Amino acid sequence: MKNLEIAQIFERIADILEFKGENKFKINAYRKASRIIGSLSEDIEHIHRENRLTEIPGVGSGIAEKIAEYLDTGKMTKYEDALKGVDEGLIKLMEIPGLGPSTLRMVYKELGIHDIDGLEKAASEGRLQTLKGMGEKKEENILRGIRLFKESQKRISLGTALPLVKDIIESLKKKTDVKEIEPAGSLRRMKETVGDIDILAASSKGRDIISAFVSLPVVKEVLASGETKGSIIAEGNIQVDLRVVEKDSFGAALQYFTGSKLHNIHLREMAKRLGLKISEYGIFRGDKKIGGEKERDIYSALGLDWIPPELREDRGEIEVAKEKRLPHLVNINDIKGDFHVHSNWSDGAETIEEIAERAKEMGYEYIAITDHSKSTKIANGLTEERLSKQIKEIRELNKKLKGIRILAGSEVDIKTDGTLDFPEKLLKELDIVIAAIHIGFKEDEETITGRVISAMKNPYINIIAHPTGRLISSREPYKLNIKRCFKAAAETGTAMEINGYYDRLDLNDVHCQMAKDMGVKMAIGTDSHHISQLVMMEYGIGVARRGWLEKQDLINTMGYKELMEWLERR
Repeated sequence: MKNLEIAQIFERIADILEFKGENKFKINAYRKASRIIGSLSEDIEHIHRENRLTEIPGVGSGIAEKIAEYLDTGKMTKYEDALKGVDEGLIKLMEIPGLGPSTLRMVYKELGIHDIDGLEKAASEGRLQTLKGMGEKKEENILRGIRLFKESQKRISLGTALPLVKDIIESLKKKTDVKEIEPAGSLRRMKETVGDIDILAASSKGRDIISAFVSLPVVKEVLASGETKGSIIAEGNIQVDLRVVEKDSFGAALQYFTGSKLHNIHLREMAKRLGLKISEYGIFRGDKKIGGEKERDIYSALGLDWIPPELREDRGEIEVAKEKRLPHLVNINDIKGDFHVHSNWSDGAETIEEIAERAKEMGYEYIAITDHSKSTKIANGLTEERLSKQIKEIRELNKKLKGIRILAGSEVDIKTDGTLDFPEKLLKELDIVIAAIHIGFKEDEETITGRVISAMKNPYINIIAHPTGRLISSREPYKLNIKRCFKAAAETGTAMEINGYYDRLDLNDVHCQMAKDMGVKMAIGTDSHHISQLVMMEYGIGVARRGWLEKQDLINTMGYKELMEWLERR
């Protein structure tokens, strides 16, 4: 899939145009195209072959022509034209969080800086503060952005890694007779970011499978190709390793290569005390192999229940498994609906009806439309008048549609003074309300915590969205006292969101476990702006499972009637 590759090109074009000070309308068009294409679940090459590019919401004929040109020729004339006169080092600087093309233009013109090393040196020496509109805090933010950028280069987001691996596994199942094939490592444990990607397969025909693997369309470079191991660089410069083992060792190898390191060390210490030895080939008593074909063999030999991969972080899961008290983790089939979805009334791509039809296809009982409120002007936030009209449209659609219920909702801004963007009279008309902070990120802990708790005390607020405000690739969390927020949530009956958008995954797994222990209900919302993003519910489920959450801990698992009763009690 070249979706991510094309999305990155359009984002880069937008950055370059902004750096050059060109037309904002064109810049926004490229950014919108980047966002939509990057979130598509369908392969854009397949869409192109069927001449459906202009059917993608937000993709007009001009953007479609550029996509087609790139897919047909491997080049995009517009991108090459934009690059002219811009140093390669400057292009890299555009990836630094908090810098921005306009600020970069000033830094380049005034200080002659054109690479990361030069920028970091200037910021460390305090020279950025000499520029107009730049102060100590801005300089600190840029240094922080450089650090985040350097860290992000070492890791791959779950939203990039998981679709790539699924595509590879599906392709190998079609091209070979392999039956048992699984991702391993931190990806199988559903960590928010992963290093290199590991895949494990069971077969006696290792060379055939490796040969098919290194010949896949996603391969940019082959690093190794042998009897039992292949290594490639896939699109996006991502390294993927495939190992093929014999069937009778597949379970042991899968357990070994899934990790985590601390979890495996703990298991091996247990095995040693029992006179056993664990390796990637099996579990042994002396020279006798007593298991290894199935992953459960390893755990049962140690007197443990099988431990789900998401829990394998050595955070007490082994002790609980020994006592036969592991939680019955929530799974994707338990989910009845999504609480955080944007339509084309604000900055989403589809109509409310189109979103509802897709939710119905996914087997949901309900879907909440939660467009931005008026303060989020950049996202075309709704005014009171427009929200009232939207509520009426939703009520009419519910009379017409069968098999799905649309909840009239809003993602209401928590303003800097702690008040909400809409009056209670209007909030009362909604079925569900989520509150979120979109401005004032840099306030102190007491102020931000106070804003969130103030919103929870409003009787019409049901969920706090992306509570810590982090963006994994580019923004650190707010200074928020999370324990105080959870205490207030438990007292007010407010649910806390697990935002499933791959660059948020906020709350994280540690927060989820803490919230569960404090009696706080959770709600997964995908924060979808395109119907293809609704599948990011899977990422939210991954976080929930890593946080030990069970079906009863999430309000998404409630049927429509039970949910409405819960909302009424709030």
